[in-house]
Amino acid sequence: MISLNHTGISHTIFHFLGIPGLEDQHVWISIPFFISYVIALLGNSLLICIILTKHSLHEPMYLFLCMLAGADVVLSTCTVPQALAIFWFRAGEISLDRCITQFFIIHCTFISESGILLVMAFDRYIAICYPLRYTTILTHALIGKIGVTIFLRSFCMIFPIIFLLKRLTFCQNKIIPHTYCEHIGLAKYACNDISVNIWYGLFVIVSTVVLDVLLIFVSYLLILHAVFHMPSRDAHHKALNTCASHVCIIVLFYGPAIFTTLTQRFGRHVPPHIHILLANVCILVPPMLNPIIYGIKTKQIREQVVHIFFPKQK
Repeated sequence: MISLNHTGISHTIFHFLGIPGLEDQHVWISIPFFISYVIALLGNSLLICIILTKHSLHEPMYLFLCMLAGADVVLSTCTVPQALAIFWFRAGEISLDRCITQFFIIHCTFISESGILLVMAFDRYIAICYPLRYTTILTHALIGKIGVTIFLRSFCMIFPIIFLLKRLTFCQNKIIPHTYCEHIGLAKYACNDISVNIWYGLFVIVSTVVLDVLLIFVSYLLILHAVFHMPSRDAHHKALNTCASHVCIIVLFYGPAIFTTLTQRFGRHVPPHIHILLANVCILVPPMLNPIIYGIKTKQIREQVVHIFFPKQK
């Protein structure tokens, strides 16, 4: 469908192509998508239920982990079912408003996850450097305020992009070679000048994700400084072990995103389907592996999972 405005013809309906160049392989590609989504949905839902129902897990670290698991469920559910519909039923049609809504949820959730990872680094810093004041500093009231602040930051940063997209006239190609909507991925089909979109998008990334990475790096420098000033080797090992899961999650979250960004920026000779597959890896892999990593590395969660599935074991 198209609509008319003062600048000409503007598309209001777009069509997702899926993985460009691999349309014949969509059914096979859907298998890891489906498996990853099921694992992410079940794993994160189980993690949320365990943390919320077990009073012993109502500690700051686990409450932040619960926030991360909730964000993972939202991120997966906002993207993967649509990708599966494209792969299985060729149901790639999407309206402009729905596309903008999906982009808004994806970007808000991504920035929120980045903020959660930052406060989890802060949590580890407090736990290692000020263990006796840990629970008095990170009270439930403060944790609630931190959660609201994380959401408001992502909302306020992404909300203006809705108007930046709404002002555009989409008179070019309405076929989107992707499985979900992105800001610049949609804006590049406009006939207008999108310089404002590009610069504001860069500002959002730098002021949120890049800043978060820098602050996480600083937090771990302070943590390492504190750890190596501890008197015993056992204290070193115990302190570093409490950070292991969080470091794994950081690598899983930022690693694929950074690699994808570098590939898109410098990999001009990389086939389009590689770019799209890498973009989907950023959505698929962290939500799937996060609950597995914390389930394996965290004794309290591991014990609760064993108790649920094998209640007769001590």
